[in-house]
Amino acid sequence: MAVWAIGDLQGCYGAFRKLLNEIAFDPQRDTLWLVGDLVNRGEDSLATLEYIYSIRDSVKVVLGNHDIALIAAYYGIKKSNPSIDPILKSPDAKTYIDWLRTQKFLHIDYSLGYCMTHAGISPEFDLGMAIHYAAQLEKSLQADELSAKQWMKKMFSHTFDHFFRHASQEDIERYALSSFTMMRFCYEDLRLDFEQKGKPNDFAIRAKGMVPWFEVKGRKEIELRIVFGHWSALGFYHDAQVLALDTGCVWDGKLTAARLDSEMLEVVSVLCLKR
Repeated sequence: MAVWAIGDLQGCYGAFRKLLNEIAFDPQRDTLWLVGDLVNRGEDSLATLEYIYSIRDSVKVVLGNHDIALIAAYYGIKKSNPSIDPILKSPDAKTYIDWLRTQKFLHIDYSLGYCMTHAGISPEFDLGMAIHYAAQLEKSLQADELSAKQWMKKMFSHTFDHFFRHASQEDIERYALSSFTMMRFCYEDLRLDFEQKGKPNDFAIRAKGMVPWFEVKGRKEIELRIVFGHWSALGFYHDAQVLALDTGCVWDGKLTAARLDSEMLEVVSVLCLKR
């Protein structure tokens, strides 16, 4: 049995299947951790989602911002686009959306020593807080359809870039959702930035007082190594605390997998495949 974590797919079905062949993935034996952004922009988001759903018992998924946007498009909250239109027009659309709504924002495996979320864990959160707020988001998303739709409308009304314990529940959830799915850079006062997408050593960005969220001074300790994606400009990166796996497949980069259940970190990448 092997446990592999894979970076943002974004509908790059061909590269996904090629990577699974390279790592000799067997859904009867192995487990995949997918860091979110399963769909959007790639050549075949529908086939990607169909395949993941077909092996769902062998997959651990956390939701990314593009997955949330797909759910919102299904409910008419956000506009669709040609990449996700085939999903929304599929006769199985409701099945896939209902399944996505049951997925997590934070996955934890204490035995492996890893946790996974799409963009990372807010520097304001220790592990207990991250677990609490992820569960709160999951409860809201997994409510009945009308309640979930109303909740998503509130979440999309605006972002909330700092954590304040005495803020309204809606603003706390906006902050938690944004940090789990959209975070990259952070100011010294721990405010999050959701606009900058550049490289972590970009001088112009650092000159504004921003650093990667995992470098900020005062970040609360997380006892597990954090697996995340979302940041293609960061690319593959790992240290004792984090493992970043978005290597920009959809941007003519690579799709990357890392084996989590071995003493030495085994990494396999394939080039993005275009039609």
